[in-house]
Parts: sequence; C-alpha cells; structure tokens
Amino acid sequence: MEKQMKFLDLFAGIGGFRLGLEQAGHECVGFCEIDKFARQSYKAIHNTEGEREYHDITTVSNEEWRTLRGTVELICGGFPCQAFSIAGKRKGFLDETRGTLFFEIARAAEQIKPRTLFLENVRGLLSHDKGRNF
Repeated sequence: MEKQMKFLDLFAGIGGFRLGLEQAGHECVGFCEIDKFARQSYKAIHNTEGEREYHDITTVSNEEWRTLRGTVELICGGFPCQAFSIAGKRKGFLDETRGTLFFEIARAAEQIKPRTLFLENVRGLLSHDKGRNF
C-alpha cells in the first residue's frame, strides 16, 4: 500500500475531493471554503476536529501557508472554473472575481511546497486563449 499523504482541501465546497482522498487512505489537515453554507455542510459531513479552517483564501497570509510546509504533501482544489470553462463566459484571468483565484492556489503551493497539486479538470482550461493561459 502507498504511503498515506496529508492534504489541504482548497475551494472545498462540501468535500468531494476529500471524500475520494480519504477513501484512498489519505488524511485532511485543513480546508478552505468561503461559502458559509458549504462550510456548514462540509463540517456536518466530515470530521474536521483539530483541522485548520480557512474561509476567504485571499486573506490567508504567506506566513500562515508556510506553517503547513513539511506537513501538507498534497493540495487539492476545485477552484472557480467559470472563467475558463466552455460553460462560462471564458474571460479567463480578465474575470477579476473568479479568474484570478487560480493564483491563490499557486501562492499557497509556493509557500507550502507540496509534492502534488490535484486540481479540478476544467474542460476548456487547456485550450483557453489558445493554450497560453495554461
């Protein structure tokens, strides 16, 4: 059996990534979700006792992310994809509300330095702006 990894769940929603990762034997050490109703559901569905809880990812400091370095081996996330998806308006990074949140994942990863990033498969992300964004 592979070594268990500790993971951070970003843009957690109600915990779809978490469910699969825990079923595979991995351990969640923290989660981030801005929507209070999704967070309430997340905490009702999953045992989050002793975990770090973040709300607005843009307010988490680099110093706070760095405290997870050496602990978090995997960051997962389903960042808001409407800015890139073929189902959305495809404004990409020009969508200042949703399109720039990907950079928050990159910022967290730069500070935490996990072995693995596991992100939502957004149809259209690879082809958006003729592949330049990716």
